[in-house]
Amino acid sequence: MKHFMIKYQFKNGATEEWHREIGRFIKAIDADPELKGRIGYRVLKNRDDSNYFHLASVADEDAQKTLQSRDFFKHYSAMTRQVSGGEVTATPIEMIDTTA
Repeated sequence: MKHFMIKYQFKNGATEEWHREIGRFIKAIDADPELKGRIGYRVLKNRDDSNYFHLASVADEDAQKTLQSRDFFKHYSAMTRQVSGGEVTATPIEMIDTTA
């Protein structure tokens, strides 16, 4: 399992529309029979400012490549760059431990 943290500050657009876009992206992952259960995706926002944190996990390289090949992923990636003013950081992260 590989994990990533995507960070940015929301700078452009309407927050409510961006949240709907996030929901559409997550629903598209869950609706894709090749990705369901192989891609985990959570979006969090700092309550006190406009910083967002996306936590993604992929089961394997094939799942990652499949996700990246989807039109909905390409659209969502472009929208993320747009709302952030082009300042997005994606960092591979390592899981140390977790609750059950």
